[in-house]
Amino acid sequence: MVFRFKSLQQLAALTATALSTLALPASPVQASPSVFPTGVTRYNPQKAYNSFILFSGSDGHTHLIDMNGHEVHQWEKSGFPAKYVDPSLVHNQKGIVGLQLSEIPGDGTHKIPGAIAGFRNRTFGYVDWSGKTLWEWGHQAPDGNARQHHDWVRLEDGGTLLLANQNRSIPGGAKPVLDDVIYDIGPDGHLRWTWKAGDHLIEFGFTPAQLALVLHAENPDYLHFNDMQRLGPNHWNRDGDKRFAPDNIIVDSREANFIAIIDPHTNKVVWRLGPNLPPRGRKDLVAPFPVDQFVGQHDAHLIAEGLPGAGNVLVFDNQGEAGYPARPLQVAGGSRILEINPLTQQVVWSYTGQNSGGAPWSFYSSFISSVDRLPNGNTLIDEGMNGRFFQITPSGEIVWEYVSPYTGEAPTTGEGHPTQSNWVYRIQPVPYDWAPDGTPHTETALAVPPAP
Repeated sequence: MVFRFKSLQQLAALTATALSTLALPASPVQASPSVFPTGVTRYNPQKAYNSFILFSGSDGHTHLIDMNGHEVHQWEKSGFPAKYVDPSLVHNQKGIVGLQLSEIPGDGTHKIPGAIAGFRNRTFGYVDWSGKTLWEWGHQAPDGNARQHHDWVRLEDGGTLLLANQNRSIPGGAKPVLDDVIYDIGPDGHLRWTWKAGDHLIEFGFTPAQLALVLHAENPDYLHFNDMQRLGPNHWNRDGDKRFAPDNIIVDSREANFIAIIDPHTNKVVWRLGPNLPPRGRKDLVAPFPVDQFVGQHDAHLIAEGLPGAGNVLVFDNQGEAGYPARPLQVAGGSRILEINPLTQQVVWSYTGQNSGGAPWSFYSSFISSVDRLPNGNTLIDEGMNGRFFQITPSGEIVWEYVSPYTGEAPTTGEGHPTQSNWVYRIQPVPYDWAPDGTPHTETALAVPPAP
């Protein structure tokens, strides 16, 4: 296979990222080991679903890589998350990405005591392949800043759903909080609909004792929504279940351990899983089994039509420290991927590190992270806090693995203790034909070295 590169700069960029697939010394990102391999560490093109991968790295840039870890394109800004837009939603234009365009200066987006100086998004928008801004929103927001965080959705009519924050007092709350809100924004930038989580606390399934803890939470970011997606077309709705209308919205709360579906026409929660589930046992069960307690979960969504498992809820169960009261970190439990039938609330497929022949803790990220079902039935996972991406078959065989070489300051370290990390919040598989024509890629197998 021969590539024709458009410029020496493009060739140099690909060469540099190819070198990153070797075991090279890197900035320290974890206590042990201090020198570790980055880039692609294993790859079986015959068993993998082959595509580009998009992600914002800890270096503050957004990267598009191929299956051999070559960076085929870069945008100078990052997103929370950056996402590649399906060309069918933007008049078949290829190469459009949504991300954060500007940051609120100073100490962050709020003045609430005890809240971290994060979520600094002043404006969100779309840029093209060259980085040119096509649409920008934030100055039109209620407080003059978008404050978008964790998720967003491009709509069929050219509008955008944003998950954002507002400083507000909630009914019955002891003090102001950093509340999660959803904005529906028209193509012209005008707000068409707003939903505020703090107005719906009694719909989230808290016991009276839990609700009291929520209303008096020490952390102003008391719910911490980390996910917001439309359901899209699905067989549950076609079979007559209106809770799964395509334009309904699924969210999950990291701090409160629940997943919920919102009807934007009534503003009500129409389906919910959690926060109170049977405890996870010391030994994981073999699917199918009734869903047990997920903790601090991320990226809950309905598997899209046309993909294996369509209509089921797929979620990254971090097993972090979360809940009211908080469930402590597991000593050796590890994270899980759960595929859940939303009607029976049965886990129909699951993954832990043991499915790949490792210890339970060999797959673990206590925060961030994402998961995607792929067209060939494989599952793509972002073990976010370690900057590790990998693709598994349904049986748990790892057929592709990549460790991000892009480092930056870790997000949770205090002043005076700067540390470096290659953490990655979320990744996205991008079909080859979504990129502009002529975008190069390779599919060269990389075998796992034999054990010493």
